[in-house]
Amino acid sequence: IILKLSKSDIALKQKMNRVVLLLGFFLHMATAQHLPVPPIPYGYGDLEPYIDTETMKVHHLGHHASYTHQLNQALQSMRDDPATKHLAKMGIDELLHHLKEVPEQYIHTIRNAGGGYINHDLWWKSLSPWGGIEPGDSSITIQERRFSAAVEKNFDSFDNFKKLFEKAAASVFVSGWTFLFYDKKEKAMEITNMTGHDTPAHDPQKVPLLLLDMWEHAYYLKYKNHRSDYVAAFWKIVDWTEVSTRYAYASEEVEPEPIPSYEQREKQRVGMIPVDTSAEAMKEL
Repeated sequence: IILKLSKSDIALKQKMNRVVLLLGFFLHMATAQHLPVPPIPYGYGDLEPYIDTETMKVHHLGHHASYTHQLNQALQSMRDDPATKHLAKMGIDELLHHLKEVPEQYIHTIRNAGGGYINHDLWWKSLSPWGGIEPGDSSITIQERRFSAAVEKNFDSFDNFKKLFEKAAASVFVSGWTFLFYDKKEKAMEITNMTGHDTPAHDPQKVPLLLLDMWEHAYYLKYKNHRSDYVAAFWKIVDWTEVSTRYAYASEEVEPEPIPSYEQREKQRVGMIPVDTSAEAMKEL
């Protein structure tokens, strides 16, 4: 019996084959290595036109996957060594707090691949197709309202914060990241640049809230040498709800409310959700 498939059936079969290959890739990474490549919480094309689909694929499946592979190799070697087994069991976030204890033969990989691993995970989660809506007094969640007030306190205004952040990003030479972080000791937010894949989180008192990837692979396919255009586009897709929630946990100033669903956020974007006048009045910081 010979079955003739329609064009739509063939297209569906090809699509399913691609899905199976992709799932197989992630399954292999998860089972063959200690740490899987963290998934992106949206589709590769969902940040268009600000970040193009091809850049997203190369960035995630190429660069982020490579850092994951390098990190896993180093962690496996450390687990096999009785002298470093306890370090490998810490988890990468905690391990980066103990870099001084990591032996010389592993320090470069742990610092760079480990930093690349956690920075990129935070990077994907800092962006959203529903992003770009700056927090303020009328934001849905209390953490967004508090974060907005904190930004004004630390940087005079939200616009001034963005100008300072852009200025810092423009000064990154070759490769690095621009961070907004919360300093638990100083109880204040700061902007800084980190070279390579370093992170303020090397210091457990400093919690990254927002970051901008200034490595060329993050933007060059679309923006070439026009880095200022890339930085300007970045503001269109920042997930301020996520950033504000990180601030709430880091500062312990307020218990964050649940992050609204994508449907609620879309309604807010188009103005279908009114200001919640019954929300708790924002206290002076």
